[in-house]
Amino acid sequence: MKENITKDNSQIISKIKSILNELRPFLINDGGDIEFIKFEDGIVYIKLFGACADCQMLDLTLKDGIETALKDEIPEVESVINVDTSMNYDDIF
Repeated sequence: MKENITKDNSQIISKIKSILNELRPFLINDGGDIEFIKFEDGIVYIKLFGACADCQMLDLTLKDGIETALKDEIPEVESVINVDTSMNYDDIF
């Protein structure tokens, strides 16, 4: 976990949502979509929908696309996790 986070979480969340909204048209163009779930302890939790949810390129999209875009702009972001239907939501919230 990163120490000395200087930005307020609400500012970080606002920036995360803004970047996700910039990426959304690319996902929609491929038949998918993205939803922000939460930001906690340096981890951004998102949910991919539609074609993106079961795509063979999911890991590439998640790590090389979404995670890289967020980490480039927001130093507090350490990783991105896709919350899928097989996860126990009690572990997330």
